[in-house]
Amino acid sequence: MKTIQFREAIAEAMSEEMRRDSTIYLMGEEVAEYNGAYKASKGMLEEFGEKRIIDTPISEAGFSGIGVGSTMTGARPIIEYMTFNFALVGIDQIINNAAKIRQMSGGQFPCPIVFRGPTGSAGQLGATHSQAFDNWFANTPGLKVVVPSNPYDAKGLLKSAIRDDDPVIFMESEQMYGDKGEVPEGEYIIPIGVSDIKRSGKDVTIVSYGKIIKDVYKAAEILIKDNIDCEIIDLRTIRPIDHDAIFESVKKTNRLVVVEESWPFGNISTEITYQVQNQIFDFLDAPVEKINTADTPAPYSPVLLKEWLPNYEDVIKSVKKVIYYNS
Repeated sequence: MKTIQFREAIAEAMSEEMRRDSTIYLMGEEVAEYNGAYKASKGMLEEFGEKRIIDTPISEAGFSGIGVGSTMTGARPIIEYMTFNFALVGIDQIINNAAKIRQMSGGQFPCPIVFRGPTGSAGQLGATHSQAFDNWFANTPGLKVVVPSNPYDAKGLLKSAIRDDDPVIFMESEQMYGDKGEVPEGEYIIPIGVSDIKRSGKDVTIVSYGKIIKDVYKAAEILIKDNIDCEIIDLRTIRPIDHDAIFESVKKTNRLVVVEESWPFGNISTEITYQVQNQIFDFLDAPVEKINTADTPAPYSPVLLKEWLPNYEDVIKSVKKVIYYNS
């Protein structure tokens, strides 16, 4: 095993797949000459050349559409957004073209494309640059949505996403690019749609994904001092969701807390809550708790931003609530 940064895991995944398959190319703003806005494509222009590592104008609608169209000629593009906030400019290409083209063509045109870039809050970036669109894209039939939380998962899942014959939304975080983690030296992939139990426990199940799961780890370390043993499930993929893994865990712990960086209405945690109460209601010993951002646009003030985002203290409070803990 070697220890690398999250951004390096992304670059390795793309480079390894591009060496394996000449139909793969990377396109987006600053991916070539600048080595990527977050240096996630460092060195790739030098290795693969300007025909496969392509800088674009600031025109997400344009290069998203070019990417989708190129799949119909046999290419397998990776489209990088500087942030998924900018993907809103190209969302018609993603939703109405990439996600639907296989069905609308009667199966004649698969759409093997990856749209990737950072999602969610990344500090003081203001309301229009701090939105989590995970559940927006997950609401779309035809798309797969992947949100890794560490370098190991990021590399293995991105390789799977690039090989997939359907469009994949691959969401990262600006605040994770410098995170370090162990990654195997050799070839490996992680299948899309399979969650991972990051910590085994017996008292409560906590489900999360993406960068916010780090607050869950911190909460679990504090809670164990009170003899509260948390099981942590990292979804990794939110479309499709690995419901079975959640069900099996809740059957053991009988309690569930879902932590998600999103607005509270109509999100992934709402879907999980419904499925659990619908499928395994009799195993629950307490109502499901879900933790989300405040139901407002993201504030700029760091004091307000801290209150807006879910944090480890929220997790501790919710866990103690579902186990009826009295200190």
